[in-house]
Amino acid sequence: MFDGNWRSVVNRGLDPIGAVLCRMGLSADVVTGFGIAMAAVAAVVIGRGQLILGLVFLILAGIPDALDGPIAKASGTSSVRGAFFDSVSDRVCDALLFGGVAWHLGATEPGQMFMLPVALLAVASLVSYQRAKAESLGLDAKGGLMERAERFVVLGAGLAFSFVLIPVLWAMLVLTAATAVYRFAKVWRQADSVRSP
Repeated sequence: MFDGNWRSVVNRGLDPIGAVLCRMGLSADVVTGFGIAMAAVAAVVIGRGQLILGLVFLILAGIPDALDGPIAKASGTSSVRGAFFDSVSDRVCDALLFGGVAWHLGATEPGQMFMLPVALLAVASLVSYQRAKAESLGLDAKGGLMERAERFVVLGAGLAFSFVLIPVLWAMLVLTAATAVYRFAKVWRQADSVRSP
């Protein structure tokens, strides 16, 4: 949803910031690496039950994810390698963050509730895979109610108000699954009109 409606607007706002950071000598790869490091810290902090501090590090993980593209654009270093690194880092950060939430729930909730963020990670990975595979086939799989930016925001709300963390995770799971179904149907319709050589 964010990609379809707000990405270009946000990028126009971030491009000047990327230019400033580029002039300061920061590279996109360094910023991406910093984001991974912040996600790792967030995972540990969340796993130990310090959810508000975890929210702070979640934000610190999200900011580099928003800025590495504008920095690469400003420095003229946008590349396939950089795009690959950015995409892989997104998956690593997702795994770290949901792993931290699973660790927290495993320590604080009865039963198998720790599997909820694991299931969410699995479905979120499917959503990302659908887009990557569709784009490799020359098709479009963008869109849906719960893309990565939305997951960051909603997870942040769950960390900020811990009494709704579990309902928030359930809502994320349902909406992410709906996004996976939407993307599958979207690509299926496009692929139906493409004939193999």
